[in-house]
Amino acid sequence: MTTSTILTDAQKARLFLMSCIALTVTAMTFGIRAGILTQLGVDFQLTNAELGYITAMAFWGFPIATIFGGLLYNAIGARTLIWLACICHVAGLILTILADSFWGLMLSSLLVGFANGSVEAGCNPVISECYDKNKTTMLNRFHVWFPAGIVIGALISFGMSNLGLGWQLQIAVMLLPTAVYGFMLVCALFPKHYAEVVSTSVNFKSMFTPIFLFLMVCMTLTAQTELGTTAWADKILAGSGVHPMVTLALIFGVMAIGRFFAGPLVHKFNPTGVLLYSAIVSSVGLFMLSQFSGPLAIFAALVFALGVTYFWPTMIGCVAEYLPKTGALGMSIVGGAGMASVAVWSPIVGGWVDKAQAEAQASGAGAEEVAAMAGPVVLQNLTVFPLILIVGFAGFYFVMRNRTTSSEEARKAA
Repeated sequence: MTTSTILTDAQKARLFLMSCIALTVTAMTFGIRAGILTQLGVDFQLTNAELGYITAMAFWGFPIATIFGGLLYNAIGARTLIWLACICHVAGLILTILADSFWGLMLSSLLVGFANGSVEAGCNPVISECYDKNKTTMLNRFHVWFPAGIVIGALISFGMSNLGLGWQLQIAVMLLPTAVYGFMLVCALFPKHYAEVVSTSVNFKSMFTPIFLFLMVCMTLTAQTELGTTAWADKILAGSGVHPMVTLALIFGVMAIGRFFAGPLVHKFNPTGVLLYSAIVSSVGLFMLSQFSGPLAIFAALVFALGVTYFWPTMIGCVAEYLPKTGALGMSIVGGAGMASVAVWSPIVGGWVDKAQAEAQASGAGAEEVAAMAGPVVLQNLTVFPLILIVGFAGFYFVMRNRTTSSEEARKAA
């Protein structure tokens, strides 16, 4: 018996909606933090490298939570993990508002990151279990709300900043949707596990395969391509002639629309083909962003957005489709590897920004010219990540092109 017979369609829909709201909060933490990064630097007198460490703490909290959640998922279930996410979101956001030092921001960022990771660790496997005949498509639709939430957060930050409202109030806004998903969690019904993946020992054994290890390594590069660029939007896109938050909202708006309509693309090209397409287009987009300004920068942002749209959910979907016996642990470990990569690289990217700005200032550039000169240098460095992925995903596509996914097997068995 599959989990699809345990919950009614209406119950699954409510669970899916609650998961989407929780992911929206996760995304808003990225969007709003990107918008207030410069102000945090001014208020706390921080260098870009120090801001990178604060940003990195949120990314480190994520893999800690996903590994913890993946290991305990079979024992404590998704409900407990999502409750943990809700509690940590509230605590982390309040501590951010009250922070009065670099270390206060570090601690609050770690808590928010842990909450974000707990959302992923709890919600990804639940959606995979509820929609066993359409895993990758529904995971893409779930992850619509990551870019959509970043758009919401970026626009809130942009609007409130223009009204002269401080970063503390911008952080406080996120407590409202947190309360909503916490309230929905009280009455939510959750599915039981599949019998063949309920054992954590089976999950572990299934992870030690070339395919899983390949996906885990590639996830470090896909996450850095997407999040390593957008997390620094306020710094590296400031010289494009378009407000960074507007560019960020445009990128994630395109991503949200693309993920919602991912089904036909996934069915036509299968997950491996989608990943290869994503690597090629995101490479082109990043290169264009490093070269263009003004209206052409908007076009470059659109190309970049079309490239990174399917990276995260399709990587998680590949684990669910090709390695279903890795269970929640497999999805959590891959997601955690992606965020850990961004955490490792975030201070390095901050250092790139500092170095590029210093070189621009040394050349005699004015304040406005510094951003225009530094941003493209950092973007060119970031382009290396998707270029490596093109080679990896091309090989993956040819190796996996004749293999049947678990969703296809479930549809045939129905």
